Amino acid sequence: MALPNFEKNLQKYAKLLVTKGINVQPGDWVKLTISVDQAMLARFITAESYALGAEKVIVKWQDDAITKLHYLHQPQEVLTNIPKYEIDETEDHILNHRVSRLVVISSDPGLLNDVDPAKVAAYQKAAGKAFKVQRVATQNDDIKWTVAAAAGAEWAAKVFPDLSTSEEQVDALWDQIFKTCRVYEDDPIAAWDEHKKKLNEKAAKLNEIQFHALRFTAPGTDFTIGLPKNHIWACAGSVNPKGEEFIANMPTEEIFTSPDTRRLDGVVRSTKPLSYAGTLIEGIVVHFKDGKIVEVSAEKGDETIKKLVFENEGATGLGEVALVPDPSPISQSGIIFYNTLFDENASNHLAIGSAYPTTLQGGTKMSEEELREHGLNTSNVHVDFMIGSSEMNVDGIKGDGTVVPIFRNGDWAI
Repeated sequence: MALPNFEKNLQKYAKLLVTKGINVQPGDWVKLTISVDQAMLARFITAESYALGAEKVIVKWQDDAITKLHYLHQPQEVLTNIPKYEIDETEDHILNHRVSRLVVISSDPGLLNDVDPAKVAAYQKAAGKAFKVQRVATQNDDIKWTVAAAAGAEWAAKVFPDLSTSEEQVDALWDQIFKTCRVYEDDPIAAWDEHKKKLNEKAAKLNEIQFHALRFTAPGTDFTIGLPKNHIWACAGSVNPKGEEFIANMPTEEIFTSPDTRRLDGVVRSTKPLSYAGTLIEGIVVHFKDGKIVEVSAEKGDETIKKLVFENEGATGLGEVALVPDPSPISQSGIIFYNTLFDENASNHLAIGSAYPTTLQGGTKMSEEELREHGLNTSNVHVDFMIGSSEMNVDGIKGDGTVVPIFRNGDWAI
């Protein structure tokens, strides 16, 4: 590792993730999911969590090579048979300990490209059902949770193929992670507070107006999406039932809400690749009519995206619409990260599948049936794909039909 002061900055990053990310409090249980090749970061996160008073830190190790071997060699009926003890353990962590979840992603974006898409889809569907309690608690902000990143060698090679050595590639990716997460700042926490303030100002303006619908137009895209009554635009800061604030995604540049999934019409084209379940999907085109996806295709990963949409309950609807200006730092880096955590924060995006109940007034206290009655989509999946660009315009449509520019040429106009 040739990146200057790497270990010092990695420790700053770990401290940021546990103090500002999941906001560890005395007595908390922390569950860290991380790759085996990120052991140094895992140790720093564990140490920083205990320093803040965590009662227990649980580390769930992952390994790309072993994961791929499981997919290649386990029969589908074995792969999709999620053991009850795994489900029980997860539900115990959520229901009895309100565990704070920190997921650090670093995998190869195309890890499972040569695995049968039907097998990948079957596992994702089974896991979505098996771990529903965890997903619901996460989307309701019943627990504190953060998704962050670490520089894996295969991922770095995909992002920086022109660099000559793996060390240079990994250094370059770590450098981008540190930059976008404000680790290089003298006081990263103060920098995040200032960033959140700016995002909150935009969200507050949109919440005050309460648009009836949004229209997105760009080359290949002409799409109108309804918004439910009493929707909430949210951004960097989330709050659990104890009133403890946390940041769900680091980095983050988005302001997002849930659409009225009953009112979706038009066509959208993706502007960045999507890495979903270890498969790269590119050139996505989605057609909507009367609130549902009626047709979807992709230049690469076509079978995978079709199975996602048409073989998962609720996946023909949308659960999120997010606004990200093209001048955002991640977009202006000019880098395609092949990773949704970063690419979604460089682009307006939509999410196939479930909505966040936190984006509707009173939503976290509603049943799934009540959420659907208010127009929010329910599903076992939630997959973001990117549609924004410097050529995109977004208009807000009020209840009386008045049109207000929100984005012009990819940047804020409101």
